[in-house]
Amino acid sequence: MSSLFIGPDAQPRCRWCGGAPEFLAYHDHEWGFPVADDRRLFEKISLEAFQSGLSWRTILAKREHFREAFAEFDVAQLATYGPAEVKRLLANPGIVRHRGKIEATIHNASRALELAAEHGSLAAFFWRHEPPADTLPEPQSVNTLPAAVVLSKELKRRGWKFVGPTTVYAFMQAMGLVNDHASGCSVRTKAAAARRAFKRP
Repeated sequence: MSSLFIGPDAQPRCRWCGGAPEFLAYHDHEWGFPVADDRRLFEKISLEAFQSGLSWRTILAKREHFREAFAEFDVAQLATYGPAEVKRLLANPGIVRHRGKIEATIHNASRALELAAEHGSLAAFFWRHEPPADTLPEPQSVNTLPAAVVLSKELKRRGWKFVGPTTVYAFMQAMGLVNDHASGCSVRTKAAAARRAFKRP
């Protein structure tokens, strides 16, 4: 089976982005492009945790609701949340109402503050785990990477929750720590150019 999908503009793209119309813009403008913004990084690793056992389409459709419910993923504000906020979030139909994942997001916000204090920013910590390009397998050929396993273990060691290797690998793909656009995907070269121009924190 081909790893490519031909879009409505006749351009080849990663096959997965043909799964739903809303995937096209996400694939073309977000997925695989490097990110150094701490809020976006924390948002993404949190949403990947919420996706566990679900589809990304479900999470993407609810993303704006998640942002509103979780204070735009401002870790300093989220770290202050307690039982009253958890109760409020569990009653919010706009998000995935999973107590464990909600509590993990709040808990991870405190861990994120600790990481940022130690490393200067979340971005500085995450980008130290960028794997060398020459060690990567063919794009989209594996379900995880050794670098994702290492990062997952390091986050767990620091007390983070819902950050298994598969979740962490999906985070690395989306945030541009690896360029996993399929060979032949029309966006792969754009993501590669963005990574070359990107200033690592």
